[in-house]
This record gives sequence, structure tokens and C-alpha cells, in this order.
Amino acid sequence: MTLKALTKKKIPDAPGVYFFLGPKKQILYIGKATSLKSRIRSYFAVDIEEKRSKLIDTMVQEAMSLEWTVTDSVLEALILETNLIRTHKPRYNTRSKDDKSYNHLIITNEEFPRVLVVRGKDLTEQFTENQIKHHFGPFPNGLLFKEALKIVRKLFKFYDTKKPVEEEKTKLGKGKIDFNRQLGLYPGVQSRAEYLKTIRHLKLFFEGKKLQIIEELEKEMQKLARQEAFEEAGQIKKRIFALTHIQDIALLKDESRIYRDERRLRIEAYDVAHLFGAEMVGVMTVIEGGEALKSEYRKFKISNYTSANDPGALKEMLTRRLSHSEWPFPQVIVVDGNSVQKKVAEVALRQAGLVIPVVAVVKNDKHKPERLIGVKSILETHQYSILLANAEAHRFSLAYHRSRRKL
Repeated sequence: MTLKALTKKKIPDAPGVYFFLGPKKQILYIGKATSLKSRIRSYFAVDIEEKRSKLIDTMVQEAMSLEWTVTDSVLEALILETNLIRTHKPRYNTRSKDDKSYNHLIITNEEFPRVLVVRGKDLTEQFTENQIKHHFGPFPNGLLFKEALKIVRKLFKFYDTKKPVEEEKTKLGKGKIDFNRQLGLYPGVQSRAEYLKTIRHLKLFFEGKKLQIIEELEKEMQKLARQEAFEEAGQIKKRIFALTHIQDIALLKDESRIYRDERRLRIEAYDVAHLFGAEMVGVMTVIEGGEALKSEYRKFKISNYTSANDPGALKEMLTRRLSHSEWPFPQVIVVDGNSVQKKVAEVALRQAGLVIPVVAVVKNDKHKPERLIGVKSILETHQYSILLANAEAHRFSLAYHRSRRKL
């Protein structure tokens, strides 16, 4: 498809989902946008290969036409994009295919269903098929999805407790539920029937059936009004207003930041894995333009240490990596650890005669990111790619270590 052909189309300046179509009208690629007009035009820039990727450049050249669907909000565009990619599996949507590190949303099959975010790799390990009532995803952009759920939670109050709600017997567990109710995160005290109605509406929302929810709520509001239950009818009216005026400014900001600031940035992340020093290995992962470049991931078998020494292993791995001048150098290096690992990386870079900013991802006791150490402007601008690179490095190092232990 050419820019000349594009100029003949009246693309709306509104949120929605767009489709690049091939010669036989087959869907090649699906994407979402804050502004369909701006996003679609960006694919026809002269330097599209440099800004996005060779794959996307090839896709645009192969495409013969494009179509789009306007949505009422960016939130709904995000959900629609995910559902359509899962249904059609376009071959150029490589980011959303079978990646076990992506987030999924599940609704459990319980007396009081919980709404949980689960990594793809944990779906089958933590839940049986009968324990999952509804399943949505995968959602490739973790930070954007996290912001989306905050908005969804304002529309539909749900439980996300670690244990099934009806099994929570401890005072501490009940206290957490009561506390979250007071904060407005969990539903207030209500009947199971009322809660199941909310969960049904949440399911319909993630199926892209918002109009059906509004129609049902309007009928319920009219019924309550006839019964002169005006306070209850007023609450329903507020819910209808919230659904028809979704406040998703956070998604507008996040999406524009991610696509504006991460088009060209290349990040390399490093992680070390071992079992009390045995079979010590290291890995390098690459994120470029906010996307994982798995073909450029590298594995390192650590040879200088036989006992646990994460900083030493990191130094060995970086020294070996930096000797490969034929590999493209990154703009940012991410290490798993604290200021010790950050300093080790900086020493290795100095010895190689390179100046590349280093970011350390500090983890808590549950090995979840707690804070980042590095240049403030880099952390603020590229947090999404930094955390993605670190998560990929951790996943990849564990997988490599397991494979070594089986030998």
C-alpha cells in the first residue's frame, strides 16, 4: 500500500483499531490507536524500517488496503485489539503470539468469582481448566494493561484475593477484604446474585459488548424508577454515565509515551542463574522499540566461578559480550540487582572503552521489581522497556539454567 492511496481515505482522528489487509483481504496486522489518523499515517514515513522494524516495513509493502473500527475510548480499543488478535492470529502480530510472559485476565469459576491477572506460563500451572470460567488475553503491554485495569476497577468492583473469597477464614484475610472495601477497591457488602451480575457485566465489557451492558442497566433503572426507588435508580444512572464517558487519560499518556520515546531505543538486559553456585549461567536479552528481539538473545555458560558469585558472573558475561563489536551496542544496559551489580557493569564498560548508562532493577523478597537505580530521565522515559527487558532476562536465564541441569 502506498501513501498516495492512503491520502484518499478519510481516517478519523479518534481512538480505535486498524487492520492492514493483504491481496485476498486477509488480515496481515491489527493495531490499536489513540488517534487512528496519526497512527496509520506513521506507517508511511520514509524511515519506517528504522523507526519500527524491517518486519513492519515488509507488512506495509505487502498490504493492499486497510480498514478500521472506531471505539469510544482507548480502553475499549485495547480490549478489542486483544480479542481480534486472539481470534484472527495475524502473522505480523508477532508480539502477541504464544509468549508465555504476557499477562492474561481470568475470571475464576467460584462462588464469588475472582478477577485475576496471570502470566501465560502460570495459567496451566496454577489453575485447572474447570477453575477458569472466562479467559481474556494475552495483553502484551504490561504497563498499559495495568493502567487499563485501574480504570476497569472503577467501572466494576471485583475481588482479586489470593484465596477464594468464601475460603478466607483468617482474621487477617477478612481484614484485608474489609480494608479494600473501604478504599472502594472491592465490592461493598452485597448478595452473591448482585456480585454475579457485576461479574457478568465485566465479562461482557471484555467481550466488547458495552452497549448490551448499558441497555440492561437502562431497563433496570427504569424499573427502579417505576417502583419509586429513586436512590437506587440514581446509582444505576451514575454507572451508565461512567460507561459512556470512560476516563482513560492515563492510557492516552502511556500509549503516546511508549510509541514516541521507545521507537529507536535498544536495551540489553542481563541476568545470572544458578543453584547454590552449580551450573552457573548468564543471559542477555534485547528490547528494541519496546519489542523483544528474541533472535538476538544470547546465552553464556559461566566458567570462572564454581560457587555463587553473581557480581563476578555478571562481570565475566559482560566482558565476553562487549568483545563482540559485530553485535549492535545498546543505548541502555539493565542489570538485575542493586548498586553492586550496577557498579560491576560500569567497570566492565569502562574497561571496554564504552560509555553506556546502566540501570539496576532492585527486587523485593518475592523477586518483584521494587525500585530502579539509574539516570532519572532514562527511568522516567523508558520504564516500560526497562522492566520488560528485565523480566525477559529473568525468564530466559531460568529456562537456560533448567536446561543445563537436565544435561
